[in-house]
Amino acid sequence: MKDKNIIKKIGLPRIIIMLFIVVLFAVGAAVGVDLKKSFIDVLNRFGMNAILVLAMIPMIQSGCGLNFGLPVGLIGGMLGAAISVEFRLQGFAGVMAAMGMGIVFGGFFGWLYGFILNKVKGDEMIIATYVGYSFVALMNIFWIILPFRNPEVVMGFNGEGLRVTISLAETWDKAISKLFAIPFGTAGAETGAQLYIPVGMFIVFAIFAFLVWMYFKSKSGSAMTAVGSNPNYARAAGINTNKYRSLSVIMSSALGAAGMVVYQQAFGFVQMYNSPLAFAFPSVAAILLGGASINKANVLNVIIGALLFQAILTMTPTVINTAIQVDISEVLRLIISNGLIVYALTRKGVDQ
Repeated sequence: MKDKNIIKKIGLPRIIIMLFIVVLFAVGAAVGVDLKKSFIDVLNRFGMNAILVLAMIPMIQSGCGLNFGLPVGLIGGMLGAAISVEFRLQGFAGVMAAMGMGIVFGGFFGWLYGFILNKVKGDEMIIATYVGYSFVALMNIFWIILPFRNPEVVMGFNGEGLRVTISLAETWDKAISKLFAIPFGTAGAETGAQLYIPVGMFIVFAIFAFLVWMYFKSKSGSAMTAVGSNPNYARAAGINTNKYRSLSVIMSSALGAAGMVVYQQAFGFVQMYNSPLAFAFPSVAAILLGGASINKANVLNVIIGALLFQAILTMTPTVINTAIQVDISEVLRLIISNGLIVYALTRKGVDQ
């Protein structure tokens, strides 16, 4: 009976995926995969994406559903990063300035986004997807006309319009990742690349996760949860449902902006234009994999989901590519991320 309770608490799908990951590491060792490098890759990917997954919680808790419009917040982070590089801000101060500006911009964009979602109650997830795509397309115009002048930021042929990829090598590349980093050897004799555990990213994620956890323990957080659980009861209790729904979208967008900056500093580049479109579906898939539903989520779901999802995305292509010498990593990522979303959404209201 106790074993059944443990399985029910963890969830059979997560247990199966954990076993699958263990099998992947075992097979990887057999076919010659560098397990030390793969382990560090999983940790790095977790640190890069964890705050983006965390950004899902406020909107889920308020009843707005899964945030398929996450690119709206990510653009705030991209704008903050571009301004930071424009003014040549360097090191930890530079990345913190980018994050601060990104949170402000993301919050403002989130306020506009929340205004739209309050007009389409019941269809938030569908409309959010269109809002995300539309806002990315709109900002593609602004990336061309905004008055940036730093040669490292603008296109080289005419000095106008932002580059598609902005390098952070001279500013704040890995400024958070290498903070309190723990050395973990080298990645094999061929490359000799230094491996390290990115403690700094874990600390930043822990701070944001703690703030989110504390908020939902507060009176305001309880009101937001009530709006998501039973909006009719919340209105009868005198809670302004539109206010808390808008607040959840602002929080989600601001967290997305902060997460985008963390991702960028770890990646070493600021990717502009259509790049935000690649983040919403994996973040949604990760939190669903962690045990969240479309109306309930917590920090533990984020940690479990992000770890499992990034472990699958890291190990599956690596093992298969090494075994059959064919690169199908992108195809596998699409199958895994979209498959997990379909699975979770078809189990709405069912114990996962």
